[in-house]
Amino acid sequence: MLNLINKFNAGVGKSAAWLALAMVVLEFVVVLLRYAFEWGSIALQEGVIYMHASLFMATAAWALQTDGHVRVDIFYREMAAKNKAKVNLFGALVLLMPVSLFLFYISWDYVALSWEIREGSKETGGLDAVFLLKSLMPLAAGMLVLQAIAQAGQSIVTITGGDDA
Repeated sequence: MLNLINKFNAGVGKSAAWLALAMVVLEFVVVLLRYAFEWGSIALQEGVIYMHASLFMATAAWALQTDGHVRVDIFYREMAAKNKAKVNLFGALVLLMPVSLFLFYISWDYVALSWEIREGSKETGGLDAVFLLKSLMPLAAGMLVLQAIAQAGQSIVTITGGDDA
């Protein structure tokens, strides 16, 4: 089960990481069109913003899984594996899980309302898909909940000296 969660979050994260390249290319196109051809597009500019938000939301759980997130590890890096596992277990159950569940809970109605009205851009010529972008909030929170479960499980395995699940 833990491997399945890790594979899912890694698959989503690796796929979404390609948005970084697409975002750079699209931003280049936006700048080229604006300064070389004196033509601008709100939709293209919003596309960059959508990709940027999607990149962070879809890769958060994968970053956590691979320790790619910011960590103040003055003491952590010198700890034994079991002590690191205890810190990770505490972080997953006491910090990450409650915050992720809270984010899921508070974003649900917000996203549901956005879907109900099919919320679009407030800008003329913008993308009419704000409701899709907002949908990433509970999805990202859900992926973080899953990663918290995987991290807690892996920590328990390390603490008890069991086989890797």
